[in-house]
Amino acid sequence: MADVVLESLPDINTDLSPGSTDQQDFPTEEMLVNLGPQHPATHGVLRVVLRTDGEMVLEAVPHIGYLHRCAEKIGETLAPYQYIPYTDRMDYLAGMNNNLAFAEAVEKLTGLETEITQRAKLIRIIFAELNRVASHLVSFGTYGLDLGAFTPFLYAFREREYILDLFESTCGARLTYSYITVGGVTDDLPEKFVDVTREFLDYFEPKVIEYNNLLTHNHIFVKRTANVGIISASDAIDYALTGPVLRGSGIQWDLRKLPGSGYEEFDFDVPFGHGEKGSVGDCWDRYFVRICEMQESVKIIRQALDRLAGTEDQDVTHKKGKTIKLPADEIYHEIENPRGQLGFLLRGNGSAIPDRVKARGPSFCNLSVTERVCTNVLLGDVAAIIGSIDVVMGEVDR
Repeated sequence: MADVVLESLPDINTDLSPGSTDQQDFPTEEMLVNLGPQHPATHGVLRVVLRTDGEMVLEAVPHIGYLHRCAEKIGETLAPYQYIPYTDRMDYLAGMNNNLAFAEAVEKLTGLETEITQRAKLIRIIFAELNRVASHLVSFGTYGLDLGAFTPFLYAFREREYILDLFESTCGARLTYSYITVGGVTDDLPEKFVDVTREFLDYFEPKVIEYNNLLTHNHIFVKRTANVGIISASDAIDYALTGPVLRGSGIQWDLRKLPGSGYEEFDFDVPFGHGEKGSVGDCWDRYFVRICEMQESVKIIRQALDRLAGTEDQDVTHKKGKTIKLPADEIYHEIENPRGQLGFLLRGNGSAIPDRVKARGPSFCNLSVTERVCTNVLLGDVAAIIGSIDVVMGEVDR
């Protein structure tokens, strides 16, 4: 039997603590790991190429384009009212908000915005805010799944079903609505809609407290999200981030607070990150902004429901909506989508078909920070970071 050379082994009393001069180096080989494009943590067909050294991620490069639908070019072949269904499918979790952004852009370009009735405006706000709540519920539920908590997903979809029932009772659809259209909305509210919506709001408000007890302040969840994926305020501005991702970095900016947004007379707050569980701009801050925004949306919906009284005799559609001509001019219009600022550029030529249609999607811009924020983090943190950005790939690829 060969002699065992014990001298080659480190002495049991040797100090191998970090920083020790006697510490042994164990070099590892860097690897390229594909996260996606078919992976639950990517929230769609997003491929992120990770350069790793052991458990550390040294670089993360997102690759997009797997879901490209040519939506913008299609918009240059259709009349505006025909294009409304395509906007649903960009951000399929916020179809009402997308309908609203495009419809308002057309109305501003053609001067039709001054002819929209107060009732139509209020109905638009109600449905936009209900859709904001529904979108944030999906974000809340799937973020729990990303980090290993299954129960919040069931809670979120339980409440979301009530909202989808309200949508279905009004326009017949549960995901892609085409309800908010050029000139107002496609039809008036069904009977007892206001009462049923109030019942839902009374039921939903206490559920947010339940979510906080279940996930928001859960010790394991906080450990996975606090001080992880920190986006500074300066980085948020440099990368043109908007929505909860921007506000999570401590910047109190929301287009609904600007004059001309339609929300001027509504009383609501703009939640933003305070670093309550860690550093300002971490994953937990971005998550909690969405939780608080659901509560603020409830406030807005209640006020809008109150203001519907006395508007029953007003038309909610406009006869010019389907025959409108786009002047030889150009406009860019943005609204506050659940994921950030959604904008449409429209250029007309005097006919019903626009010369140019361009969308500025919040998920597309927010995703640009991935490489910056996923550097020198643990492999397990990448899912937490991407989930906190809350991207919808249909809107990224369009």
